[in-house]
Amino acid sequence: MSKTIIISNRLPLQISIENDQLDVTPSVGGLATGLKSFHKDGDSVWIGWPGLTEEEIPENLKEEVQKKAKEENCVAVHLTSDEIDGFYYGFSNRTIWPLFHYFMEYTESDDQFWRVYQQVNQKYADEILKHYEEGDVIWVHDYQLLLVPNMIREKAPEAVIGFFNHIPFPSYEVFRTLPWRDEVLKGVLGADLIGFHTYDYERHFLSSVSRILRHQVDFNEVTLPDRIVKVDSFPMGIDYKKFEQAALDHFESTSENQSELQRRLDHHLEATPEAKMILSIDRLDYTKGIAHRIRAYEYFLDKYPEYIEKVRLVMLAVPSRSNVPQYRRLKREVDELVGRINGKFSTVSWTPIWYFYRSMPFENLIDLYTTCEIALLTPIRDGMNLVAKEYVATRTNKTGVLILSEMAGAAHEMNEAIIINPNNFEQVADALKTAFNMPKEEQVDRNKMLQKRLRRYSVEKWAQDFMKALRATRENRDSFKATRITPKISDEIMEQFRKAEKKILFIDYDGTLVNFVDKPEDAKPDAELKELIRSLNASEDTDVILISGRDKNTLGSWWKDVPVELISEHGVWMRQIDGEWELSENVKSEWMDAVRPVIENFVDRTPGTFIEEKNYSLAWHYRKADPQLGEIRANELSNVLKELISNRGLSVLEGNKVLEIKSSDVNKGKACSKKLVGENYDFIFAIGDDWTDEYMFQELPESAHTVKVGIKKTSARFYVEGTPKVRTLLEKFRDNL
Repeated sequence: MSKTIIISNRLPLQISIENDQLDVTPSVGGLATGLKSFHKDGDSVWIGWPGLTEEEIPENLKEEVQKKAKEENCVAVHLTSDEIDGFYYGFSNRTIWPLFHYFMEYTESDDQFWRVYQQVNQKYADEILKHYEEGDVIWVHDYQLLLVPNMIREKAPEAVIGFFNHIPFPSYEVFRTLPWRDEVLKGVLGADLIGFHTYDYERHFLSSVSRILRHQVDFNEVTLPDRIVKVDSFPMGIDYKKFEQAALDHFESTSENQSELQRRLDHHLEATPEAKMILSIDRLDYTKGIAHRIRAYEYFLDKYPEYIEKVRLVMLAVPSRSNVPQYRRLKREVDELVGRINGKFSTVSWTPIWYFYRSMPFENLIDLYTTCEIALLTPIRDGMNLVAKEYVATRTNKTGVLILSEMAGAAHEMNEAIIINPNNFEQVADALKTAFNMPKEEQVDRNKMLQKRLRRYSVEKWAQDFMKALRATRENRDSFKATRITPKISDEIMEQFRKAEKKILFIDYDGTLVNFVDKPEDAKPDAELKELIRSLNASEDTDVILISGRDKNTLGSWWKDVPVELISEHGVWMRQIDGEWELSENVKSEWMDAVRPVIENFVDRTPGTFIEEKNYSLAWHYRKADPQLGEIRANELSNVLKELISNRGLSVLEGNKVLEIKSSDVNKGKACSKKLVGENYDFIFAIGDDWTDEYMFQELPESAHTVKVGIKKTSARFYVEGTPKVRTLLEKFRDNL
């Protein structure tokens, strides 16, 4: 039976060693909490680091660690202290984390960090492959493991792989500054489905893929040579029932069962019943805007002094990455800010900020959520922010006001909260005043809507939606009309080829025999390719025809020393072996003078584009243009040209990053049909990569072996993944002559 393999940097377990004894407890917070029920209820195995380095685990306890992990359906990946330093504290948290959160001034580009990051990602991938069986579904999580999907894909090409990024993905202009940007994108694109919390992050990722790797992006799909990758947004929810029930249990508990924290909170509420508590909970991280939040709170007290002694900021900062320099500096800054503001505003009976720098158990979090009437969550940049959702879930009487930064991913689905810009202290101060004075009726109305949405889209629903979409990618692989040429199908084609008495092969050039290049003149055939075509055409019972959109002079010069028949400009010109070029159609070129200035105008307006002028057609190439601008201009030019050339017997061909204007009476399909007239070919083969080749696939007999290069919608019967596979196929033909 197939299983789900979950992979994250950390296991959902806390493993510690005291007195040579292992202590294993469930992790709290983050992904561990989010996927706990999904992992427990399903047939899954979770792979990750147990939290202790190899040096910290005595040799006699290493097997015990694996055994304890296995009891929880987990597998431990053991890492050395050097690997943790380079992989986690280094590249993950000094390079990726600050860059993806737009803190470019904190971003370090260290080759040693990068090498260790690659090494550790490979370690995770190798462990996954040990447990992977055909039919399993693999779900990789977060920025520490960006390279893992493609590492798995290289060893298990048929695997179904999902990747979810739990932090923001930056804009192209920011991401492009990463020295290893190509490798990171290729690593993530090893997945079949890539998930983000918001559409903005999805859009930024697709923009980077399009502009950096130059892959074709259609809506939310990336077309690779061998498959299509889907990219989508799935806003992560929380275990709503858990937080709601914890809040209900909290209110039913007796005074004897109350925590010490709750007693202190109650004491202050009783002493100042008109006062309100403002809750702030975060990891101590520069992305959370904690220092900004404290300054904004100070601004609020300065602007509205009437609230002195009527509000209190209860601030919980959970220690995080304390060995990274920026975090140590942040800790000092926050300590100093809290001390200064408390010194500035404190009275005999009132302190403006209660500051806790520590982790708190779950019951204390519930104490804070249920007691504080206002939650102030103002990250500078945050992938989601589940604290905002947890706070709303615990407000069982539907009172309470959430003030939330628009920079948090959660803001996209929690617009009933008071949404603010965390950098605008004036706005934050006014939001606090609004929250303090908000009528209970309005609070209830807002929270009803929020709770209804959060209850419906829980973490279970998030996981189910992602897994459903991931499993659908397996079905989508088979949704194309064309069938992939597997070794078995290849053998069947070769068998028919051997038995045939008269054979013809129509072979496209650009994108089929050679990859596309920025400059068309750089796509000359290499000596090996020339020799392959020469040997294919050497047999008396086999005719090989190169059929291309290239102009006749270029195509003729490149293949002048190879005895092969050529068709150029999509069928306008034909050249027999050792013959001269002949017009195959009665075409005209007078129209070119009227159309050329229109295309030149688009060249002037679109950097990186140029005109290729052929004998009877004009082509506008935009491969080197900015991908998004190129597509916009291509659509615009296509519409302009279609209107300009209507009723002139011309058509606009939309090829691979090229628009070509030519006679409607000429196409590759007609050229192929002419070659078949009066001949008795019992084996017909045609291969090509773009829309101009579709005419060829459509015109040839149904018995023809038509092949599309790349995964695209097509009229061809078969497809191969890319130009290397084309050469492999043609070499098989040569070997079966």
